[in-house]
Amino acid sequence: MTGEPLTLAQQAPIEAALAPLRAAHGREALSEWTFSNLYLFRHVHGWRLVPGDWPAVVGRGYDGAPLVLPLFDIARAPQAALRTLAPPPARLYPVSDRQAAALDLRRFDVQAWDGDADYVYDAQAFIDYAGRPLASRRSQLRQFTAACLPHSRPFGEDRVADCRHVLAQWMAQKGKAGGEADESPCLEALQHARAFGLRGFVHWVDGAPAGFVLGQALAPGVQAIRFAKGLDRHVGLYPFMFRHFCMNFEAQFGEPVRWLNFEQDMGLPGLRRSKRSYAPAALLAKRRLAPLAH
Repeated sequence: MTGEPLTLAQQAPIEAALAPLRAAHGREALSEWTFSNLYLFRHVHGWRLVPGDWPAVVGRGYDGAPLVLPLFDIARAPQAALRTLAPPPARLYPVSDRQAAALDLRRFDVQAWDGDADYVYDAQAFIDYAGRPLASRRSQLRQFTAACLPHSRPFGEDRVADCRHVLAQWMAQKGKAGGEADESPCLEALQHARAFGLRGFVHWVDGAPAGFVLGQALAPGVQAIRFAKGLDRHVGLYPFMFRHFCMNFEAQFGEPVRWLNFEQDMGLPGLRRSKRSYAPAALLAKRRLAPLAH
């Protein structure tokens, strides 16, 4: 794969390129459109920076397909430039509904993989868990608050060790070996949280670290939940943590939370069931486009 390995020194230019995309999309901003997400998962996807007049980050999807993430508005680029950037079998990704509407899709071969789609939720739904679709989560929350007296604090550098402790136990309960799942990206996220704008809360049960949630702003009022780790022995901990995040984020950090983006499910059945159990308000499709010669 051509290009340069992603480094922290590239944060400013890549963020400058992606920020307009996020701003133009608002609630529909896609989870990939931040430097931190690309950097933290650079080994998983093999992401590399291709500089030039039409810069991009190239790598592979969770399904192994070669992908090209443009760092520009693809509607402005000549077809020949797009073909040079994404020669077969590579595809431009992710292309949102809004971006696709500005293109002549007859000039592209269009694909979409269900596992790519971002899950978006109304933050209010996590506060009251109202309605039949959320009945099981509402019941779990009641069970948790009846059985536990949790203590919560904002995440900070002084809480990194507690989060690492939770992550290690989370890995053990999932039966994962070191380096599997998202352990390495999560550890790096804890290390670089301030530089990446990751904010959230850490939770204790019976005086012991039990879980944490870290989010990142995609647009005003929109938070991508980058990492949420909790111990399974505390039934209802996750509904509690998401509720706490939505109820306390503005008071703690001065920014409202109206929407949560839980990112994609990567085609994993268990993750898909979990994310759908929180009744998403929308699924953000991400197209994969192969520029045609004509």
